[in-house]
Amino acid sequence: MKVLLLGGTADGRHVAQALHQQGLSVIYSVAGLVRMPNVPCPVISGGFSQWGGLQQYIEQESIDLILDVTHPFAETMSTTAVKVANKCGIPCWRFHRKAWEQQAGDNWQGFTEWKPLLKALAGKQSIFVTAGQLTQELMDQLVQDSSIQKVLYRTAAPAKINLPDTVQWIKAIGPFDLQGEQALMKEHKVDALVTKNSGGDSTQAKLVAARQLGIPVFMFQRPELPRADLEFEALSECIDKVIDRCRFGA
Repeated sequence: MKVLLLGGTADGRHVAQALHQQGLSVIYSVAGLVRMPNVPCPVISGGFSQWGGLQQYIEQESIDLILDVTHPFAETMSTTAVKVANKCGIPCWRFHRKAWEQQAGDNWQGFTEWKPLLKALAGKQSIFVTAGQLTQELMDQLVQDSSIQKVLYRTAAPAKINLPDTVQWIKAIGPFDLQGEQALMKEHKVDALVTKNSGGDSTQAKLVAARQLGIPVFMFQRPELPRADLEFEALSECIDKVIDRCRFGA
């Protein structure tokens, strides 16, 4: 039985390692390489267009199961996986780490679109943005507010846009620690944190730092995704179920 693991996250790499150790046939797919994933199985990157699309790749490689362990905001890939799996008559399972939940002392505002979020930032002066790659249009809209004096823009991969003079780009990959996040926010006098509800421990320290420093968080809520055949929030359960499926058809 052959598993196509849609990865690109630390969780995805962990699952790939665990399945390989059990002798399962796994292909690891990642949309684009920030760094070469350390996984003991074949890796494909850049999507499936080089094979004519995901459906053609599944048929060509005789894939028996799609396991979606992408980022919770990889809406296009997760949606495509469910649709294509249905067409091919194979199951699509999904693991997404549990979303962060607001704690006592947090000051969160939730958003699903940039337009109302940008409006809500009015009056802020130093903004810390950790919400993935922004388009040029979004970045230009962000800095056009005359009250904003500085934008810290942190991404894992190099910025793909022209950055205005008021934007300081920080290249970094988690995990991040609380002391470092607090120091960064204090140094730059951050008064607003813009992020996505990615969940997990790797980048949670920024939320704790914001809570302790009294900094409001402007949080993108997760997109609504089509239901997968099985969905997991516990990594160990996901791994065990895949192993059972591959060995016993359960």
